[in-house]
Amino acid sequence: MLRERLVVAIILIPAGIGFIAAGGWYFTLFITAILCVAAWEFGQIFQSGGHKPATFLLIAGVGILVISRKIFTIEISGAVLAGLILMVTAWHTLAYEKGRDAAATDFVVTLGGLLYLGWLGGYFVSLREISGGEWWLLVMILSIAIGDALAYSIGRRWGKHKMAHRVSPNKSWEGWIAGAVGSALGGWLLAALWNLVYPTMQPIHGLISGTVMGILAPLGDFGESMLKRQFGVKDSGRLFPGHGGVMDRIDSWLWAAVIGYYLVTWFLFPI
Repeated sequence: MLRERLVVAIILIPAGIGFIAAGGWYFTLFITAILCVAAWEFGQIFQSGGHKPATFLLIAGVGILVISRKIFTIEISGAVLAGLILMVTAWHTLAYEKGRDAAATDFVVTLGGLLYLGWLGGYFVSLREISGGEWWLLVMILSIAIGDALAYSIGRRWGKHKMAHRVSPNKSWEGWIAGAVGSALGGWLLAALWNLVYPTMQPIHGLISGTVMGILAPLGDFGESMLKRQFGVKDSGRLFPGHGGVMDRIDSWLWAAVIGYYLVTWFLFPI
């Protein structure tokens, strides 16, 4: 398991860094593709529980929401989201008229997927688009990767006190603390390195970002586990050996993108 995780990480991390560095439409389309696959996995999870989300609208809507962040401001993207909500409402209303008694529940599932993956996922693009966005993304994503690796290693060996027995029984407080410390130190070190080419970023910024990511981002993992546990699903997919599906990989990163965007624009460098 550990070997598979390392092999996948060695492949994915350089690819991700490359697209983050490229920015522009390269990064936007890369993130869009990832989130559309995640949207398909989201639909499959709920279909396994007997629900019928509008999978086509879900995937297309997620793609539209993410791309709209590149073309428009967040405020205008809100209008795009409003239009998609109306379309989803009409879709499931028609489904009910045709005999689908659980159409209202399906509507909530489709809408939840749009918000969770499309609206929140759009913050990857929003964060990348701000000044120095590539460096902020790299600090936050890589600090989480460092924290995850440390949490996994420490948790497996010394984890005694479980954090959430039902949602994620393998996660321990010892692992979470180790991960938070690893993310904080990783963020500090990464920011110190990036400072050589992006002087605006100071090591203290990386320490703050890494600490926040290490404490809060794991909740994204718990949230995705909650979705899977209800339907007895272990992994969202099988795309990445040892890692599961796309949703299994981006669960913490979704939180990082949203929190990171407002951490930078509201507190570290208000705009």
